[in-house]
Amino acid sequence: MAVSVEDPEPAGERERAGRVPAVLGEPLMERDHAERVARVLKAIADPTRLQLLHLIQTAPCGEACVGELTERLGLRQPTVSHHLKTMNEAGLLARERRGTWVWYSADPEGLRVVREILRAPARAEG
Repeated sequence: MAVSVEDPEPAGERERAGRVPAVLGEPLMERDHAERVARVLKAIADPTRLQLLHLIQTAPCGEACVGELTERLGLRQPTVSHHLKTMNEAGLLARERRGTWVWYSADPEGLRVVREILRAPARAEG
């Protein structure tokens, strides 16, 4: 039995029927930007990290130290420090050492990146 590989429907009819994908008109995201976005998404794709970010952002002065966060979450200090380090390296948190304590605050640029990721790109009407 012979199988035809020809499409019996002309291309124009497929387009009108909505079965042909639109041409990708937006430029490709630069690789270094894509890697940064991926690091940020990995850093916040964890429930504990999301809780930490929320606690820090809603703290009275917009910052918190490891001891406060450990107590609030009921986790051990090494666990909290690991999560904070991951978010700091991804650019989501800024850190400042004050004596023996390290204080963390949300990094505005890192949060801007998250907002950009979540914002849908504007579509050209045509």
